[in-house]
Amino acid sequence: MTTNQFTLYAIPNCDTVKKARSWLADHGVAYQFHDYKKQGISREKIAQWLTQKPWEDLINRAGTTWKKLPDADKPTTADDAIILMLEKPSVIRRPLIEADGKIVALGFNAERYEAVF
Repeated sequence: MTTNQFTLYAIPNCDTVKKARSWLADHGVAYQFHDYKKQGISREKIAQWLTQKPWEDLINRAGTTWKKLPDADKPTTADDAIILMLEKPSVIRRPLIEADGKIVALGFNAERYEAVF
């Protein structure tokens, strides 16, 4: 990847995010950190991501936020997923890393990071 304009979208206390941030630091990859808890996320940004990934890929089903949701509140459509992600950004799979408006990594996988960064 030729750009160093990476943005990492996440929450800071997530163990997967900590692993990703450590890997990026160890490999000298510069990025901006976007904290969902402090900065939120816009409908426009989520819509942009949904042009690249299906909503099912953007939802973190392994997280506490998802597991605590009553089944009736779990999305069945992209529109429902957008509403949920806006209300509870911690349900978005993380970290999500983008460059130039494109998702370059979703979640943490060292082999994938080697290929991307």
